[in-house]
Amino acid sequence: QVQLVESGGGLVQPGGSLRLSCAASGSTLSTNAMGWYRRAPGKQRELVAGITSGGRKEYTDAVKGRFTISRTNAKNTVYLQMNSLKPEDTAVYYCYVLTYRYDWGQGTQVTVSS
Repeated sequence: QVQLVESGGGLVQPGGSLRLSCAASGSTLSTNAMGWYRRAPGKQRELVAGITSGGRKEYTDAVKGRFTISRTNAKNTVYLQMNSLKPEDTAVYYCYVLTYRYDWGQGTQVTVSS
């Protein structure tokens, strides 16, 4: 089993930046991928960004060019740098790790508002 601890959420004005972090511990030897989902009020959960152990990255179209995912394999930590934030980015962001199953973080609130 993998434990995930997220940090970095908060309130930011439109156009601002935030950096989310997610540290994994436990049974992480067979980690295949890590990344972030989000759930906005009244909407379904959506994949924001993911990165494989080999470094391949994917992003949902809504965040391409604004968000950057990165990962330190040695520390089993994944980051999400979010720039040019928009009100529609407001959501709870959940970190995940994929081994032989998905494990999830507790979620961190990101609110983009003036």
